[in-house]
Amino acid sequence: MALGDSLISILAFILAINSVLTGSRANAERNNSLSRRSFPAGFVFGTASAAYQFEGAVNEGGRGPSIWDNFTHRHPEKIADGSNGDIAEDQYHRYKEDIKRMKEIGLDAYRLSISWTRILPNGSLSGGINQAGVNHYNNLINELLSSGLQPLVTLNHFDPPQGLEDEYGGYLSRRIVEDFLEYSEICFREFGDRVKHWVTLNEPSMFCTYGYGTGRGAPGRCSRWEGNCSAGDSSREPYIACHNQLLAHAAAVKLYRSKYQGYQKGKIGISLSCNWFLPFSDSKPDRDAAQRAVDFMYGWFMDPLTEGEYPVIMRELVGDRLPKFTEEQSEIVKGSFDFIGLNYYSTNYVSNLPVLSNNVHASYNSDLHVNVTGIRNGIPIGGRTGVSSYYNYPQGLRDALLYTKTRYNNPTIYITENGMAEPNNKTATVEESVKDRGRVQFFKGHLLHLQQSIREGVDVKGYFAWSLLDDFEWAGGYTVRFGIYYIDYEDGLRRYPKSSAFWFQSFLKT
Repeated sequence: MALGDSLISILAFILAINSVLTGSRANAERNNSLSRRSFPAGFVFGTASAAYQFEGAVNEGGRGPSIWDNFTHRHPEKIADGSNGDIAEDQYHRYKEDIKRMKEIGLDAYRLSISWTRILPNGSLSGGINQAGVNHYNNLINELLSSGLQPLVTLNHFDPPQGLEDEYGGYLSRRIVEDFLEYSEICFREFGDRVKHWVTLNEPSMFCTYGYGTGRGAPGRCSRWEGNCSAGDSSREPYIACHNQLLAHAAAVKLYRSKYQGYQKGKIGISLSCNWFLPFSDSKPDRDAAQRAVDFMYGWFMDPLTEGEYPVIMRELVGDRLPKFTEEQSEIVKGSFDFIGLNYYSTNYVSNLPVLSNNVHASYNSDLHVNVTGIRNGIPIGGRTGVSSYYNYPQGLRDALLYTKTRYNNPTIYITENGMAEPNNKTATVEESVKDRGRVQFFKGHLLHLQQSIREGVDVKGYFAWSLLDDFEWAGGYTVRFGIYYIDYEDGLRRYPKSSAFWFQSFLKT
């Protein structure tokens, strides 16, 4: 063998060994050694919360009532256990100890929401600014920063003021755009020197479909044939409310960019529901149905935010019940984000339902013409969770991210919610309840697929687990638990770390 051939053979052997070792390291990282180091430098890890679900103290500190205060007290029958958020996890009083827990875990950030009615008790400037509310959030933000945690702040997380609901119908009226703008400006002015990531609204699709489509969420409006509601129109109001949410969002972004972003140096976006959908079969009708489901949940907002108009299929199927953007509104909405927050919990199968020629009971749910299920041929799509329609399917997060990269020109993304519910087993001891190995596997699986998505070029900057604490879960009340900390509701709301909290601590400090 010639010398040159020998060198080539040796080099080939070295490259082959290196390839095997590299592959082994990658496989080990995927299967056993997932840690903070598996993600890009500067990637942010945090937990998420919402004011009504966590704070409690609803009648303290000058806070006014929100639509969820009104809804839970007037319609306890619509909450699984008849409960409410009056006390919740009492984080209003206990935020310092909860921040200490986050710091001990090694988290980088905390996603919280501001209660609009702690700042403006009746929702508008006409009732004056509540300085006690401003002081509370200043204290909370300062405590986070002094503990090395960055705040990511949501301006409105499902709980607009009851005062505006009573005055003009809340998000059903275009008037709310101006009130939301004034409220947002107070927050930018008071907190923007320290808050560098703003989310205008959380999951507008869920807010509108549950609050105005089925009546299962506040403000509890729907058509009489759709649910037990005293007023509403399920065929129009979900679209009207979300149209006004988009206009309110865009107005706040325009204000922030023109007046505050230049010197505060922050970013602003919106958090959207992005559960995923797969066709029940490989038939074209089912493939089209899956795309319709994506468009009606996700494209409903991403299309206007990137193109200035609702998806074509929505315009075709909803017709004149879907509001139209004026040319000026379209230009304001288009591009009104620095990042997109994605909230992912589950993937479901979708099959086609034929379009009826005389749909007398039109609603958001019937407009999709789909059937949604988590089971095919008797086999669940993934592991079951405490929410009957949610399944542990980590691949769906990657599918949603790659779709967003391709369809919407790879925007900057934060995973603003991802988590798993377990049923609240009242007969289990605390020692039994904190062993949440299923949740650990849920986080591992989703973070592995998130890591793979980043390797495939998706621009994801952070991940926020839902949630730090077991909490009030809207219509689910306290019947399910999402937290990595167990809340003992029978013993003064004491917090106990679950296995998932210890896993996150190890993951982040490795």
